[in-house]
Amino acid sequence: MIRSMIATLGVALMATSVQAQDASAANPEPPEPRVYESRGEVNANGTRVRYSVTAGETYLRDEDGNPTASIFSTAYIADGTSDPRERPVAFVFNGGPGSASLWLHMGMFGPQRVALPNAADDGAAPYDIVENTHSILDVADLVFVDPVGTGWSRALGETEDSEFWGVNEDAESLAQFIRIWLTENQRWNSPKYLLGESYGTLRIGSLLNQLEGRFNDVAINGVALISTVLDFRYDDTSPGNDIGYVGLMPGFAATAWYHGQVDRSAWNNDIEAFLAEARTFAIEEYMPALMHGVSLPADREARVIGELSRFTGLSEDFLERANMRVTLRRFQRELMRDEGVSVGRLDARFTGVEVDGVGENPETDPSFYGIDGSYTAAMLDYFTRELGVDMTEFYSVIGGVRDWNWDVGRSGNNNYINVAPWIARAMRQNDDLEVLVAQGYYDLATPFFAAELMFNQPGFDQDRVQFRYYEAGHMMYLHGPSLEASTQDVRALIAD
Repeated sequence: MIRSMIATLGVALMATSVQAQDASAANPEPPEPRVYESRGEVNANGTRVRYSVTAGETYLRDEDGNPTASIFSTAYIADGTSDPRERPVAFVFNGGPGSASLWLHMGMFGPQRVALPNAADDGAAPYDIVENTHSILDVADLVFVDPVGTGWSRALGETEDSEFWGVNEDAESLAQFIRIWLTENQRWNSPKYLLGESYGTLRIGSLLNQLEGRFNDVAINGVALISTVLDFRYDDTSPGNDIGYVGLMPGFAATAWYHGQVDRSAWNNDIEAFLAEARTFAIEEYMPALMHGVSLPADREARVIGELSRFTGLSEDFLERANMRVTLRRFQRELMRDEGVSVGRLDARFTGVEVDGVGENPETDPSFYGIDGSYTAAMLDYFTRELGVDMTEFYSVIGGVRDWNWDVGRSGNNNYINVAPWIARAMRQNDDLEVLVAQGYYDLATPFFAAELMFNQPGFDQDRVQFRYYEAGHMMYLHGPSLEASTQDVRALIAD
């Protein structure tokens, strides 16, 4: 009897062992994270900074310790800081969602940057990569982060990339990465900053909800919202959402000013005075007119259309036929139709030739196809030649992320994504949190007036919200004077 039981137990253990081996073979433990270390130096804002670089993978894990994702990041740590309390660290990411961090890395904050003689058309290689004297390494260590599905970051094991693709899912994974990085680098007591561009600003709102909204274990000292979008109502022109037209209108006015489609002499060639009046018109006349809808008296409609034409450069006839509601794509195409060009979305200073003279929408965005090849080539050349990164997998610059989960649960109980309340709550619960809102006048993707409308809502400490404006577009660092001004503004956020 005992021998029989022992034999049965032995068979069971052997079966269990075989099953475990089969499971292990089906889901092998990934190799150790790849990490590449190097050194460099840069003249940042007049200060010579020597630093170490760690470019490589960090594994995220589930509750059982199983790897779920590999996050690729590039960290620059300045020499000579013995006390982490005296050295801030900034986590930097771009937007998309689905964009790697190469734009802010090689365009604005990193120790080297792409120097484009003509951002309207970057042509083909070779491209100039120069020392970035505007880098903010003089005031903070920098960690450039690529979310899952961007750059070389990816899901591991049986986990799918798509499990990280969503407003909350993305923030949860990056919050885990930040906590791991702070632990591994012994930086929990350092001042902490989040720098994000475009969707990266929405990511900051969601990250603050993850880092400070529950247990407040990672308190953030400041955030830089570069080309801001937090509440989609203010630039979305879906049928029935008239507030979106209001959010776009002063940006249309700025674009018309730049291209000489308005009478600048009426404002003494002062763009600030012009835009101040455009803002007032948008709120006090244009928005009430849209709210009246078809009940708006004819004489008042004619007056508003006349003023709208004066600010935007569009004809009164076109505005009347559009019911005073002009979508972004129609504006891009219509403003300079008689010249056969459309204006850019990311940067309305740029124009593109339109072969179809009667088309309703632009063929593409003229402000994007002039920069894509240069940043990709520069980033990969820098990784492989300067930092010694030896990875041959495909590097996803932008566009590889699909079917994003926009459901944010009970954040606002509406059909529009809105993470602004999370930033307002974080400011109320953390009186050290400072907010910098950096906007380009010619950015029609995330319009400056839409950002202003968002921060005019109750709940924010206005004394800790600073707006800064640049005569550039979405990627303000493509414009030399704006690159200098914007990096100084971020430097002041961290250093002051």
